[in-house]
Amino acid sequence: MGSDAKDLVKHTKLFIDGRFVDAVSGKTFPTFNPSNSECIAQVAEGDAADVDLAVRAAREAFDHGPWPRLAAAERGRILYKFADVIEEHLDELATLETLNNGMLIDLSKGIIAGSVASLRYNAGWADKLNGKTLRTDSTRMCYTLLEPIGVVGAIVPWNFPAHMFLNKVGSALTCGNTIVVKVAEQTPLTGLLLASLSQEAGIPAGVLNVIPGYGPTAGAAISKHMSVDKVTFTGSTEVGRMIMESAARSNLKPVTLELGGKSPFIICEDADLDSAVAVSQNAIFMHQGQVCVAASRVFVHESIHDEFIKRSVKLASERVIGDPFQSGVQNGPQINQEQLDKVLSYIESGKKEGASLLVGGKRIGDKGFYIQPTIFGDVKQSMKIANEEIFGPVLSVLKFKTLDEAVELANSTHYGLAAAVFSKNIDTVNLLTRSIKSGVVYVNSYLRAGPTVPFGGYKMSGIGRENGYEGLLPYLQHKSILMPLENSPWN
Repeated sequence: MGSDAKDLVKHTKLFIDGRFVDAVSGKTFPTFNPSNSECIAQVAEGDAADVDLAVRAAREAFDHGPWPRLAAAERGRILYKFADVIEEHLDELATLETLNNGMLIDLSKGIIAGSVASLRYNAGWADKLNGKTLRTDSTRMCYTLLEPIGVVGAIVPWNFPAHMFLNKVGSALTCGNTIVVKVAEQTPLTGLLLASLSQEAGIPAGVLNVIPGYGPTAGAAISKHMSVDKVTFTGSTEVGRMIMESAARSNLKPVTLELGGKSPFIICEDADLDSAVAVSQNAIFMHQGQVCVAASRVFVHESIHDEFIKRSVKLASERVIGDPFQSGVQNGPQINQEQLDKVLSYIESGKKEGASLLVGGKRIGDKGFYIQPTIFGDVKQSMKIANEEIFGPVLSVLKFKTLDEAVELANSTHYGLAAAVFSKNIDTVNLLTRSIKSGVVYVNSYLRAGPTVPFGGYKMSGIGRENGYEGLLPYLQHKSILMPLENSPWN
């Protein structure tokens, strides 16, 4: 299936103003299959010149085109149609995602199906984003409008390419905006296919534009472009800082940033240990740990610590690693050599700083970018593996005595994206969920949410929220309109 999937690559050019075009420079770059390190295709390399063309197209479509001026229900209908078209091509999209990203094929299908549900959820809001009539005094009337913000620049990551693409595009277009999307250079293929499918759905030219390219060129050009009215970015905290700075130095455009995480997973002494062990494995090893909310720090009560370690090491050592297209495989490859080397360097750091390598820690083979699921014990909070985002299948296990200690450990990083609490005691659950500084806290579960649930981080894990009604508000301007009531009977 992996080799046959190459035949599904139909689009490798930039998508600007409703057409697939070569880059202005004529440059291309290779995109690879992380399962076997082979080149899949050459893709047009967009840079600042191409971004400018795309922004001009989006600006024209916003200022003079039909999209912001359509009846809101009609915008919603077109987005519902877009969701239907994507659903018809779900297997094709999932196959491309796995080919280009290394995600397990069943996970690809599930994630894209969830993205379709999210797109439909957003489409349903199109004609329900209303202002208010406000009370002032007897001499004036005041009402508010929610208006589209304008041209949105979206920079999507490589770990969940189609999902992040649809999440940002769906939110922006529901509100009547136009958008320029920079797809990650590692995983450009599904974004370009989605651009093609948008035409089948009837999204007008210029409303959606897609630029494959590198962050320092195409991404930077979006964040500092004077005609981009908002930027939304998912990726590392380091790059998020640069985007925020560029946005401020240009036209002070607002930003939505979903950044790094170092999520804590707290297991109390009364927890269902079977469930806690199984869920914590998926929470760190799903998609090879290349997940912003990966629960890479597990804090276990000292009374059950040794048993947790024993069971976790056994499960990790039994995980099936291999071709993500094959049934029964639990872990596929890392995205590329750079990410593989980064993960291995963190593993070496953990060993040098005195942590105990309990299982894994090595590369598998020399074809593709596979690494063993890894667990460290005897971890100290001061170690790099306990503080920095690794973005790989590396779990650090620490023990605690008291709930206060667990809270202190959980909150001891600069991140605050997600967390988990496992306990049967409602008072314990309430104490911990309210004390942990994270945007999302799961109770006796992990990684299950949905399009209605606001998602975003505390501290250096980001700014703003995605999903739910709260995720649409950053794509809207709030306008207040006041008028005198000179002939009011109350005057």
